[in-house]
Amino acid sequence: MASTSSFAPPKLVDFILTERLGSGTYATVYKAYRKGNSREVVAVKVVGKKTLNKASTENLLTEIEILKTVRHPHIVQLKDFQWDAENIYLILEWCSGGDLSRFIRSRRILPESLARRFLQQIACALQFLHERNISHLDLKPQNILLSGSVLKLADFGFAQYMSPWDEKSVLRGSPLYMAPEMVCRRQYDSRVDLWSVGVILYEALFGRAPFASKSYAELEEKIRSNQPIELPPGARVSKDCRDLLLRLLERNPDARITFEEFFTHPFVDMEHMPSGDSIVKAKQLVLQAVQKDQEGERSEALSFYCSALEHFVPAIHYETDRQRKDALRQKVKQYVSRAEELKALLASDNKRSFEEARTSRDVLREMSKDQPRLLAAVEMASTAIAKEETGSDDHEALDIYQQCLGELLLALAAEPQGRRRELLHSEIKSLMTRAEYLKKHVKMQETERDVSLDRESLAESVRSSCSLQ
Repeated sequence: MASTSSFAPPKLVDFILTERLGSGTYATVYKAYRKGNSREVVAVKVVGKKTLNKASTENLLTEIEILKTVRHPHIVQLKDFQWDAENIYLILEWCSGGDLSRFIRSRRILPESLARRFLQQIACALQFLHERNISHLDLKPQNILLSGSVLKLADFGFAQYMSPWDEKSVLRGSPLYMAPEMVCRRQYDSRVDLWSVGVILYEALFGRAPFASKSYAELEEKIRSNQPIELPPGARVSKDCRDLLLRLLERNPDARITFEEFFTHPFVDMEHMPSGDSIVKAKQLVLQAVQKDQEGERSEALSFYCSALEHFVPAIHYETDRQRKDALRQKVKQYVSRAEELKALLASDNKRSFEEARTSRDVLREMSKDQPRLLAAVEMASTAIAKEETGSDDHEALDIYQQCLGELLLALAAEPQGRRRELLHSEIKSLMTRAEYLKKHVKMQETERDVSLDRESLAESVRSSCSLQ
């Protein structure tokens, strides 16, 4: 039998090993076919017994133990393991799309919506592991594989069973993705996985890791620094995305986001991640939308259509059958079109009240000249409306609405009874209505973008799989 160090792949009774996919210190991974009629494609991880020391043997046994017990759609499945005099073989599920590192490099940077969808899948796998006190300890794009548009965590060679209070001191993983406490203190716990997730998200969005360096000395200096992590100059990401990134990439593990906070963070938004339930939720909501639409309840119908779309888009991403995927896309286009019509009708219905609000705002502005903070909030409201009406930047307009509403609500709480309080109350009500419409408009734009992005991703994955064969 050939050893793992030779050029010819080793021989296995039930499998034909073909091309070498990659190799590390202890293992080489091959693409393989199961002998017989099925010709099932698998990946075979070949570990040479001679390369194993005591620590690496323990790691391998833990990897086998963990992978034998976990079954999850976002974790690579261990189908079997075998051994002979020279090698140990892990027969693993085949993922045709390569790894996330290659995917990011081929696109340079990923759109935030795609990075978020990938993050949801990583979070789903991590939640499953966290509930079982398993830490991966070597999360990086090279260890995350793609099967179509589905991500799967792989390479559990450093994984450990760790209770939340367990601490380790053995250095594991890759320095570029390694949490500072692992390098600096040599004492760490399961929270190092959260840091690694932050690095992966940062790299997906900006095309490089936050500690990207030309030499190991430079890398070590950056890891040991006390400087907080900053996003690249001019980074255009949503407020929720920025918040999550900076909380994941917190150097002090005690100040870092917790697992529970991570799983419930609005950017991760696990409620809307693609799953088998997405289509069920979407259909239930769209039935309510249609009913309200037929009853002439335009505002309620629009709300239900928007909520339905938040589940229809994940349903498209989850669907693997191309015909059903296209049928869903057509449905989504119809619902987006109807939601846009409803929005225009509601805007027309509210035109008079918006005009009245504009007049009231001018009066409120005059009455607020003795209150600089209130006056600034009213001016901010005018800026938000101007941005919304020109359509220059809907996200920025929404942020300004949010800021000015916060200020106006504080002013309302301190304002005594009288004419100014009435105007202030009316202004807040009007701005909330406008902000709600704008939020729905932004959601519909994102839906249309996401559906077209899914079509492009599908075409790209078809091209990639053709080039691999």
